[in-house]
Amino acid sequence: MSIIIDKETKLVVSGLTGREGSFHGLRNREYGTDLVAGVTPGKGGQEVEGVPVYNTIRESVEEAGANTSMIFVPARFAAAAINEAIDSGVETVIAITEGIPVMDMLPTYWKAKEQGVTLIGPNCPGVLSPEKANVGIIPAQFFDRGRIGVVSKSGTLTYQIGNELKQAGEGNSSIVGIGGDPIVGSDFIDILTRFENDEETDLIVMVGEIGGDAEERAADFIADKITKPVVAYIAGFTAPPGKQMGHAGAIISGSSGTARAKQEALEAKGVRVGESPTEAARIAVEKLQAL
Repeated sequence: MSIIIDKETKLVVSGLTGREGSFHGLRNREYGTDLVAGVTPGKGGQEVEGVPVYNTIRESVEEAGANTSMIFVPARFAAAAINEAIDSGVETVIAITEGIPVMDMLPTYWKAKEQGVTLIGPNCPGVLSPEKANVGIIPAQFFDRGRIGVVSKSGTLTYQIGNELKQAGEGNSSIVGIGGDPIVGSDFIDILTRFENDEETDLIVMVGEIGGDAEERAADFIADKITKPVVAYIAGFTAPPGKQMGHAGAIISGSSGTARAKQEALEAKGVRVGESPTEAARIAVEKLQAL
C-alpha cells in the first residue's frame, strides 16, 4: 500500500507533445510508472516514443484506461485541463504547472472537492512512491523505499531532506509535494490523514514555509488526529517581512506567518522542528530508530 500513486497507476500526461511534458513524462515511464497516454488537442493519432496521443483526456480514459492525469500545459490553459481531467473520470490529478490565476483556480478547487477527485498542486513537484511509481519532476535517485512519509510545499528542500535520509540509511513510503501557489488542491491535513492511514508509514516529515496558516492548522490537527510521530522544517527563518520568498504564497504580513511563529505552534503540539533540512532529517532518523 502507498498513498495516491502505486503500481496500479495508469498515467495520462496533458502536454506530452511539449518539451517539458515529454521529458518528464518519459522519465516517469523509465522509473516504472505505467504511462498509457498523452493528450494534446489537434494531435490525436500521433505517438511520443510509442505512447499514443489523444485529443481529449476522456479518450485516454476510455481507450487506454488512464486513471491519473498529470498537467504539464501553460498556466493560462491549466485550469481548463484540470477541469477536463476531473470531468473525464480520472481518480487523481497532479498539476505541475506554476502560476495558474487564482480566479481560474478557485472554482477548479471546489470542482475537485465536490467530485471526490484527488488534486495535488498546482505548482508542485508531484508524487513519488519509491519502487512503485513517480508522477512529476521529483528526482527519484534521492529517495529509497522506507518508512518515512514526506509532505512538503517545497520541491528542492524535499530533495535535500530525502538525500539526508538516504545518507542515514533510511527511506520513504511516499513523497508528496503539495505545491506553493495560494490555492492548492490538497493541503497538509489531507496528506497527513493519508499517511496516518498508511501501513507503510511509521513517521511523517512535514516541510512548510512562511506565509498563510496551513502549518498552524496542521499543528492543531496533528495534536487531535495523528498518532504517528511528526517532524517538521519551516523554510524562511531569516525571511524579511513584506517580501515574497519563492512561492506565490510565501510572504510574511505583520507578525503572522513567520517561520518562528509556525515553529512555536508546532512545538506547542509536540512536533519537533529542525531549523535546517539537515537537522530535521537528523531528528527524523533518531525518532524513527527509537520506535
